[in-house]
Amino acid sequence: MLPDPLLYTINGLFTLAILSFLFRDNPVYKLAEHLFIGLAAGYYVGIQWHNVFIPNLWRPLIGAGDAAPRLVLLLPFLIGILMFSRFVSRWAWLSRWSLAVIVGTYAGLAVIGAAQGDFLPQVEATMVSILPRAGLPMFDSTNASGPSVINNLIMVVGLFASLIYFFFSTEHRGGVGGVAKLGIWFLMISFGASYGFTVMARYSLLIGRLDHLLIDWPAVAPTAAHVSLILFVLGILIASLLEVRSRRRGGPAAH
Repeated sequence: MLPDPLLYTINGLFTLAILSFLFRDNPVYKLAEHLFIGLAAGYYVGIQWHNVFIPNLWRPLIGAGDAAPRLVLLLPFLIGILMFSRFVSRWAWLSRWSLAVIVGTYAGLAVIGAAQGDFLPQVEATMVSILPRAGLPMFDSTNASGPSVINNLIMVVGLFASLIYFFFSTEHRGGVGGVAKLGIWFLMISFGASYGFTVMARYSLLIGRLDHLLIDWPAVAPTAAHVSLILFVLGILIASLLEVRSRRRGGPAAH
C-alpha cells in the first residue's frame, strides 16, 4: 500500500493532467487519458476473471470442493473460446457463432428486464387518482412534489399530451394539434430537468476534485501540492499567452 502523501500526490497530478485539457488537447492530457483507460480496462479484466470466470465457470466445471464436475459448462466455455478466433483471420468466422449466441441471449434477457424493470413500473406509476380521497389532499404545501390531486392531474395531463404528440396516425391540427403542442412543452420541461440533473451531477464530481486539490492534497502533502498547483497555473498562463501572441502575429497556433 502506498503511503498517503505519495498516493494523494499521484491523484492530484493526474487530476491536474486531465484539467490541462481546459487549455487544449495536449500530450500531458493524452498520457493521463491513455493510462486511465488502460488501468480501467485491466481492472475490468481482473474483476471479470475473479468474480465471473473463476466462480461461475471454472470452479463448477472442474468440480472444486466436494461438488461433482458440471461438464455441461463446457458448452459456454467453448462459445467463449471461439470469441478469440477473431485474432486469426483464417478462423475469424467462428466468432460469429459466439456473437450470435451472446447477442440473442442478451436481447431476450434485456426485453424481459426492460419490461419488468422499466415499462411495467412506469405504467403502474401513471395509474393515479385525480379525485380527493383519504390520504390524498388537493395540494400538500409542506411537500410540494409529494402526492396530491393537483400533482397527479399534472402528471396525467402531461402523459396524455406527450403520447398524443407521438401519435402520427392523425394529422396534428385543431384540438389534436393543440394537445400535441402541450405535449411538446411537457417534453421540453422534462428534458430540461434531466439535463439540469446531469449538469448538477457533473458539478458534484468537479467539486470533489477541487476539494482534493485545494483541501485534501495540501493537508497531506503540502509542499508537493503547492508546487504542483503553482506550476499548473503558470503553465496554463504561459501557454495561453503564447497562443494569443501567435494568433496576433497571424502565424499558426502553437501545438
